[in-house]
Amino acid sequence: MSKQKTIIVVDDNKGVLSAVKLLLKNHFDQIITLSSPITLPTVLREEDVQVVLLDMNFSSGLNTGNEGLYWLHEIKKAQPTLPVVLFTAYADIDLAVRGIKEGATDFIVKPWDNTRLTETLLSACRNTSRNKKKAETPQVVSSMYWGESNAMKRLRSLIEKVAQTDANILITGENGTGKEMLAREIHALSNRCRHDMIAVDMGAITESLFESELFGHRKGAFTDARTDRAGKFEAAHEGTLFLDEIGNLPYHLQAKLLTAIQSRSVVRVGSNEPIPVNIRLICATNCDLEGMVSEGKFREDLLYRINTIHIEIPPLRERNEDIVPLAEQFAERFCKQYDKETVTFSAAAKEKLRSHPWYGNIRELEHAVEKAVIINENGILNEQHFHFARKVTTPMAKTSVSTLEEMELLMIQKAIEQCNGNLSAVAAQLGITRQTLYNKMKKFGL
Repeated sequence: MSKQKTIIVVDDNKGVLSAVKLLLKNHFDQIITLSSPITLPTVLREEDVQVVLLDMNFSSGLNTGNEGLYWLHEIKKAQPTLPVVLFTAYADIDLAVRGIKEGATDFIVKPWDNTRLTETLLSACRNTSRNKKKAETPQVVSSMYWGESNAMKRLRSLIEKVAQTDANILITGENGTGKEMLAREIHALSNRCRHDMIAVDMGAITESLFESELFGHRKGAFTDARTDRAGKFEAAHEGTLFLDEIGNLPYHLQAKLLTAIQSRSVVRVGSNEPIPVNIRLICATNCDLEGMVSEGKFREDLLYRINTIHIEIPPLRERNEDIVPLAEQFAERFCKQYDKETVTFSAAAKEKLRSHPWYGNIRELEHAVEKAVIINENGILNEQHFHFARKVTTPMAKTSVSTLEEMELLMIQKAIEQCNGNLSAVAAQLGITRQTLYNKMKKFGL
């Protein structure tokens, strides 16, 4: 393996400097250690540096991180493209995110994991080389509609910062808010965009196939294992692994996932040989994972691992100004898909769309517009073209239904409310498998 050239490590703890220097000696030709950042500008002028590992605190008794942020700004003034990885003994995610917003490439929390520290620094060096060739790289056309709401503008600003790092990301939000689309946008904006993003629906994987699907298997490991097969982790090597509906993973399987994330390696079923994997991990859920941790349904250490950066997508009803523009985009797409003439929305239709609560969010809006385009005959979408099901808020015994489908929909909605969105619990309550529940939710646009 070829070495990178030069790294600067800045930390006022000489023991840390010695340990890091010993760890990195096989990966860098030159390791410059500084116990104070005062001489950092001079060293940057004199040396060809590929990455800086910068401690957040230098003044005795202070732990605000302001020193680190100050010197981060000074580095960026001198060399805007030089990657800086922040080093902090205080696991303050908000401070780390602030550092990333202000130009840091990534961050490492002390006490550090040797593999994680090494991979982060080497990845930052590789990204520097890629950035030098950025002008030659084809620009990715975004499929994400960000809208004009302040909430989405803030979200976009954060995404543009964190996408360039390899930090693990947890995306939360209601069903239908576009969590997978956001994950694909993050991948497209990342330095891993030349490789694949592998998406895995954790709610659709049966427990018996969990290890085989994620970690792969060797020939003969079980009855149907006729050939060696790579799992999703290996398929995502050098790219992004997206684990959707992470909250639906049974508790007893969470430890196996945690082991793979921590070690950055997998062991195929039927084998004892660990296989290294280099992935960027993005997870998504509509569940309250912190609440599940309190209830003993989700491992706290796993939540810590996947939640380096937490991104919450606001529901559509909190983005009122984005509803009509989104509907118009959907209408344009469906007109082309169904070979229909271009349609416009009447003022009454726009007002009806804005006033609807959209509990199914963007997915519900998309389905509503698709149906309206299909049944439209004159090129104008009026309020009569949009019919919305009401959210269940009354007990089932008092709810009037006329068909089996309506009763099924009401039962599923009620179970989701009672189980606070925990789909594993919903499936158990209804006496069906998670896959069957998923199929029915997609059918009803939930």
